[in-house]
Amino acid sequence: MSKTTSLLGAFSVYSQPRVLAMVLMGFAAGLPFSLISTTLSAWLADEHVSLAVIGYFSLVGVAYSLKVFWAPIVDSSSVPGLRRFGKRRSWLLLAQTGIALGLLAMSNMDLHQQLAWIAAIAVWVAFCSATQDIVIDAYRIEAAVVEYQGAMAAAYVFGYRLALLLAGAGALYLAEYLGWKIAYQCLSLAMLVGIGTTLGVSEPEHAEDQQVRLIERQVEGVLQIGKLPIVLERLAAWFSDAVISPFVEFFQRNGKASVVILLLIGLYKMSDIAMGVMANPFYLELGFTKKDIADVTKLFGFVMTILGTSLGGILVVRFGVMRPLLLGAIISAATNLLFAWMASAQPSLAMLAGVISADNLSGGIAAAAFIAYLSGLTNSAYTATQYALFSSLMTLPAKLTGGFSGSLVASYGYQLFFIYSALLGLPAILLVVCLSHSRFQAGR
Repeated sequence: MSKTTSLLGAFSVYSQPRVLAMVLMGFAAGLPFSLISTTLSAWLADEHVSLAVIGYFSLVGVAYSLKVFWAPIVDSSSVPGLRRFGKRRSWLLLAQTGIALGLLAMSNMDLHQQLAWIAAIAVWVAFCSATQDIVIDAYRIEAAVVEYQGAMAAAYVFGYRLALLLAGAGALYLAEYLGWKIAYQCLSLAMLVGIGTTLGVSEPEHAEDQQVRLIERQVEGVLQIGKLPIVLERLAAWFSDAVISPFVEFFQRNGKASVVILLLIGLYKMSDIAMGVMANPFYLELGFTKKDIADVTKLFGFVMTILGTSLGGILVVRFGVMRPLLLGAIISAATNLLFAWMASAQPSLAMLAGVISADNLSGGIAAAAFIAYLSGLTNSAYTATQYALFSSLMTLPAKLTGGFSGSLVASYGYQLFFIYSALLGLPAILLVVCLSHSRFQAGR
């Protein structure tokens, strides 16, 4: 086979129906994320809602961090009344419909008179979105053979980024010319992309792994489930297999490094997420228009993020995971100091573009290294539940900290806040150094 034919054969994987479907599923996953986080912050700021309230609104994203608690239910059962669609597609349809209806409801409410209701619906959208993420992760693993998994992941990320662009820059453009309500109404309809994709794809096969059954039987034996009354035996067996076994496997495999690994996962994105809550209000306070923000932070930032992610992938191939992971932690924290500098300088579009370039480039490098690290931690037998654990830990501490961001800015100003957010990155740097030491290497 010639080199040209071999390359064409490799690229042909992206023409596979399930790989193409992952682009659309990634789009459906990314759309609600921005609409209840950064874009919602911009809407609130544009309507002159207080910074403290904007900061508290970021807590709606805690649902993404708590999804590990209901992931085992989603991972092991189908939705009553929708069972004919299969286990994965039934949950997808329920979650995607909930997202679309929630966004539509938000658009039809008065922000000043019904702010509490908007907050409650935003929590609902976050819950449905987190549920969708759980199912898509499981679908991606089950729907394709091992050779296609890289292409499936790449397609998902591409679709996700496109959705962030639409829900970020697209929403700001729509809001600038048509108003926020119409912007949210249009984007709620965009969830039809996800619903249509779910209806169009087939349910993946759910093969049983004998090694998984061995681990589950061992856990059941330790818990002595067979000695329980028959009424409780089935419930206890399900809880053992779906909830306990994935965590037992993780701690057995990683040994003494387990706690340090979980701490790193929880703290790695602390600096980035805490700063991001106040980003759009900061740009608006500096005097930039919504169009300026869309042009620079969304469109230009999108390109720089893709570039950073690509560079991060090359660094992982060249140097392994740990050194790029350390580099990402350092530069992600350091670029927050650029925002502190911008807060004290005369603002300009050139300055905004330069700071955004550095921030998105460093964020892309860190993201690529971190995803590679998490991928190495996940056992394919328990991917959905273990990944839900990792992604929950990845955002929970930062979301809780971010909830107080508005109050900190109101009390101390943006410059000190960005310095504080940079310091939040120091624990992650120290933990990466700790895990790089040979005595903390997991026993894999």
